[in-house]
This record gives sequence, C-alpha cells and structure tokens, in this order.
Amino acid sequence: MVRSKDLGLILLHPNRAQQEYSRRCTKRNIVLKARQLGITTYVAARFFIQTIAQPGSMTVQVAHNQESAEEIFKIVHRFWENLPEETREGALVTARDNVRQMVFPRLDSEYRVASAADLNAGRGLTIHNLHCSEVARWPRAGIEALTSLRAAVPEQGEIVLESTPNGAGGAFYEEWQKAEETGYTRHFFPWWYDDHYAVDTDRIALYPLTPEEQELVERIGLTGEQIAWRRVNRAQLRGLAAQEYAEDPISCFRASGECVFDLDAIDRVLDASSEPLEMSDNRRLMIWLPPQPAREYIIGVDPAGGGADGDYSCAEVIERRTGMQCAELHGHFPPRELATKLVALGKRYNNALMVVERNNHGHAVLVYLRTEGCPNVYRERHQDGWLTSAVSRPAMIENLAAVLATEPTLFRSPRLLNECRTFVRHADGSSSASTGAHDDCVMAMAIALAARRSEAGEFWRDTTLELSSLACRS
Repeated sequence: MVRSKDLGLILLHPNRAQQEYSRRCTKRNIVLKARQLGITTYVAARFFIQTIAQPGSMTVQVAHNQESAEEIFKIVHRFWENLPEETREGALVTARDNVRQMVFPRLDSEYRVASAADLNAGRGLTIHNLHCSEVARWPRAGIEALTSLRAAVPEQGEIVLESTPNGAGGAFYEEWQKAEETGYTRHFFPWWYDDHYAVDTDRIALYPLTPEEQELVERIGLTGEQIAWRRVNRAQLRGLAAQEYAEDPISCFRASGECVFDLDAIDRVLDASSEPLEMSDNRRLMIWLPPQPAREYIIGVDPAGGGADGDYSCAEVIERRTGMQCAELHGHFPPRELATKLVALGKRYNNALMVVERNNHGHAVLVYLRTEGCPNVYRERHQDGWLTSAVSRPAMIENLAAVLATEPTLFRSPRLLNECRTFVRHADGSSSASTGAHDDCVMAMAIALAARRSEAGEFWRDTTLELSSLACRS
C-alpha cells in the first residue's frame, strides 16, 4: 500500500516509469529522472519484497539527508503495516523497529535506511540490495560513503543509484557519464512519463505552438494538456525547469556557472551526432574520419597519471587544413602505455604532428615517445611538447570557443561536447571544468587547435601581445 497523490492509501499499481524500470533493470542500475515519478517508492517496494521473500537478506537504502531517510523509511514501514496481521505477528514479526531499521529475526533479514552523511553506513555489512537515493544531492563527504557502500555489495547483489539532476558535476553526474565503462544500465525517465503533468487548455492560450513545442508534439506525441502544463511549469521555475523536470539526459545537467562555450552550438551538434565509423580498444579509441592519403594531421594530447580514479588521458586527432575532428583516444593510460598508443595512432594518421602537453605527466610521455621512435614530435622553443601556462591557457580556450561557435560541424565527439557543456567561467575570470566534471577532451582539442594556429604564427602572436599587456600592467 502506498499514499496516493490524490490522498488516501491505494495498492501500488506500477506506472509507466516503474514498469519500464522493472522491464530493463539489471544488477547495476543508474536512474536519471524528473521529479515525482515514483522511482524511490518502487525500488523501496521491490527491495522490501526481496527482503521478506529471501531469508538472510540485507537491504540498505541511503538518502541524501536524515530527514529524507526517515521519510523513505515511513514508506517501507507502511508496506509492513498494511500486511495481514497474522503475517506481521508470524514470519514477519520484527525484533527492532525504529525510524531507521526493521529486523525480521525469523527470516534473519533486515531493512535499513541511512543518511549519506554517515560515513559508516555500510561498514562491516554484506548488502544484498542497495538503493542510493538523490545521489546528486549527497554531501561531498557522502562520496566516501558511496564507495564504502558499493564495496559491501557482492556480485549478485543489486544496486540502484537514482536522482534528479543537480548541475553538471559531482558523483551522480560522473557516474551517469561513465556508466558504460562501469557496467551500469542507464534509465532515463522524463516528466511526461507521469500523466498527472497536464492542465486544462482552457486555462491558457495554447496556440500557436513554439518550434520547440511543435517538435515535442511530433517526436514524443505530447497532448495539448501536457504542452499547457509545460508552459506553466517553465513560467514558474524558469531556468530550473529543465533540471527539475528533465526532458533529455543532456540539457537537464545545468552547469553551475557561466558556460565558456556556446550551448546552442553544442546542442545542435549533439542532436546531429552519429556513431563513429570505428570503435576499438573497448571503446577507448573512436574514429569518425579515417586517414586520407596526402592529408596532414595534428594530434593534441592531454596526458594524465593513469590511475583508475584520477583524470583521463586524451588525444584528439584533427585534419591540419580544416581543423576537422577525425578521432579520439580516451582512457586511463599510464605514461608508457599512452606513448605506445600515440605512436600507433600517429603512424596511422600519416605520421601526424604529435603535440603533447609537457606539464606534469607529459614529460614522461615525451620521453617514451622518443624511445618508441615517434618521428614527428612538436617542439616549442627548442623543447619537446606544448607548455600550457597561465598565459597560453586562456588563449587556447578562447580559440576553441571561437571555433566551436563559428564552425560547430568540425566536432564529432559527444564526450568532448559534453565536457564543453560543463566547462564554466568562475567569478575571478578563470575557467575550468565544473566540480566533479572532467576537461581532458577539452584541453586535448584546445592544444590541437592552438598548435594548428601556431604554425601560422597566429597563436604566439596573440599570446605575446597578452604577455606584453601583463608586463605593462605589472
């Protein structure tokens, strides 16, 4: 039994989102959703049944704060309270029953709820069913809790990470972006999965429809009542409407700051994007345009240390004359492995000019490139590699922003474009990936395009002027 939106208790009859989740769910799931679609209630019901039907089960449900954890537990307790009395006093009699825990001693099963702020939530437990609710709103310390909780779930256990979006950064955003790598099944549920999101068209003047509304009517089949609700919702929530009542799994992640890049251009290219012609190395190498005879290519490289929990290494291949993106290499590669892959990629693209950022881990990559016999390493002022500095970095980013705004069709990679969405300008004028997001593809492409300009003398002329300006101010 659950509370109805229209007041009173009713039997849980799965709605559209709940049915679709049930049909597609696996042992590892991540759910991105609009508000009030009933996913939290459905997962609670699913796990409650598994807890009482499978002796020896441990279920843990974790919310973003204590108040929400207690509200979830009220839902679970309501399931138990509305079972037949002989069941509650028989097999499902409880030994401990408080605002956070329900223990069934005759089954040796237990249902717990916890707050993400509790770093010890899963410590010492073997968890068979784990539901992490509103992960996008977990406190920073809660990320440690997530790591601990997931480590407590055996391979055959079930995990659900679900949330409405909350900015283009943080643990949930990161988990959604890398779901393919981690083996999680993505589930996206937009607001129109709930029939309650509709209003009488007599309340507002509906026609004519905007192009955006017309597209939703044609593509999704929204009714006039749903379009009317959408207008009212957007008038009330304004910029937050796309986040709270998601319509697609990209625009709902709102960057926390002013985006450096043209979002309209990014959206246009993403809408028109297609699958690569070739994918290899477990999708870490993607090729959209294979090398052509007599063409020259540039490979911009942003190296990283190679640790599984750290930044990614990325290489972006562009055609020298047009700047067209041709291929992308992206993954957790230690310096030597990255150098080996770069040599092979460079040879494939007609001995492409290899432009490796020499900051930090780049020094080791450059040494290995020379050892591997890379024939065409970019040199800058008598040194191998590209130096990204406080002066060159802003110019690189602005150059990439200008190319994206004026020639968006040069870009093919959804990963690169999504990183552009989360690359923001801060109050002090600096720019970087928003909290929890990555910028490896952005920096690799910025290096490639800056090196392309530098060969024409344009980039260093601009940065020299900037250096002179800084010197005059100081």
